[in-house]
Amino acid sequence: MSKSRFPTAFTILFTLTILVAIATWFIPAGTYDRTLNAELGKEVPVPGSYHEVARNPQGPIDVLMAPIAGLYNPRTGQANAINVAVFVLVIGGYLMVVKRTGAIDAGIAHVMLALKGRERLMIPILMALFALGGTVDGMAEETLAFYALVISIMIRAGYDSLTGVAVIMLGAGMGTLGSTINPFATAIASDAAGIPFTKGIGLRLMILAIGWGFCVFWVMRYAAKVKADHSRSLTADMQKDNEKHFLHGVTIDELPQFTHTHARVLVIFAASFGMLVYGVSALGWWMAEMSTLFLGSSILVAFITRMGEHAYIDNFLDGAKDLLGVALIIGVARGIVVVMDAGSITDTVLHWSEQVLSGLSKVAFINVVFWLELMLSFFVPSSSGLAVLSMPIMAPLAGFSNVGAEFVVTAFQSASGLLNLFNPTFAVVMGGLAIGRVPYHTWLRFCMPLVIMLFVLITLALSLSVYAG
Repeated sequence: MSKSRFPTAFTILFTLTILVAIATWFIPAGTYDRTLNAELGKEVPVPGSYHEVARNPQGPIDVLMAPIAGLYNPRTGQANAINVAVFVLVIGGYLMVVKRTGAIDAGIAHVMLALKGRERLMIPILMALFALGGTVDGMAEETLAFYALVISIMIRAGYDSLTGVAVIMLGAGMGTLGSTINPFATAIASDAAGIPFTKGIGLRLMILAIGWGFCVFWVMRYAAKVKADHSRSLTADMQKDNEKHFLHGVTIDELPQFTHTHARVLVIFAASFGMLVYGVSALGWWMAEMSTLFLGSSILVAFITRMGEHAYIDNFLDGAKDLLGVALIIGVARGIVVVMDAGSITDTVLHWSEQVLSGLSKVAFINVVFWLELMLSFFVPSSSGLAVLSMPIMAPLAGFSNVGAEFVVTAFQSASGLLNLFNPTFAVVMGGLAIGRVPYHTWLRFCMPLVIMLFVLITLALSLSVYAG
């Protein structure tokens, strides 16, 4: 008998599209008057101005067209999420071009070799590198390539496979939770909320720094216990088998060498994301300019590494192909909003939510948003899909409570990142644990106290930030 599998994000989102279309036949259609909010810098619904309008129920053809309309308006040609989808494909190609140069692998290997004999320091340094990948480009599926290498190094240093899994999963996971310029969470969510993604970056940096400190403390504390007494390992019963499995044929001397070319590639890699932040915050860049930046950076990397025309094109297309699912899911998710808008029920849902949330303080409001996003993340583990699904609804609600949309974006990405540290519907979690030979219940036993600490941290950070305005 085949095992039952949890539906994919595509299935969940398309099912929601169908349900929303059905809802347009029953939910009253309505709209708000809107006015410019100078503080938020955008038009927001005027509380109390909701009024009903004629219904426009959506049918089967509208449902089938929704993913296409989510990318662009087929009647007017106006872009919806097509610019975001193109950006995702371009940055996917860029990241693959960089990866195929071997610069990232060689950089990590260089750090490992430099710390030979001081293996304990590898934990915070590697977790910092993975967190950097998470906060900059939402490093998730890419981490799966590092598990066998990092776990073998950790076991050789006297730790266990769980330590290696935690270094990667908590490092990259915390980076994604505290995303600063992550295009797959922060940029997409901010775009859907109608604000620059640099807005609110200070709060996200604070959550990232403090949360990363919590994670490093938790992993180093556990690793020290394991090295002192292997019987205290949560995978002690598998220690011998894991040593045989991960150390077979792997030596630290076989790690890739770090060359001058690798250093140049990493300089370009870092500079491109630095230019991204500057361009958005100071030059008014958005998706088209950001896509151009990464396309140009990929060509520059190919040129200095003498990659060759055919290799460059193949690598770029491979990277774009890897993120094609992300690009398409953006259209599917945005299609739900298209159906709601076409059926004139978006403002009705806002009206109902306004009635529920109208009595809440700013602090209560942002925490309710955080809890709702936690719940939604279980069903939609894709950060990009959840961003496009939830932000058009959550961001306008913020105006009713005088809460900046940037706090809603931070609540969203913190919730998505926190749940995806242990979410069983998230393929990266289950895949990483499978590679590391760590049972899911063992991972829960290890990480849940840390998850609770991070939950408290996020709650306090959001509450104090909106209270202070």
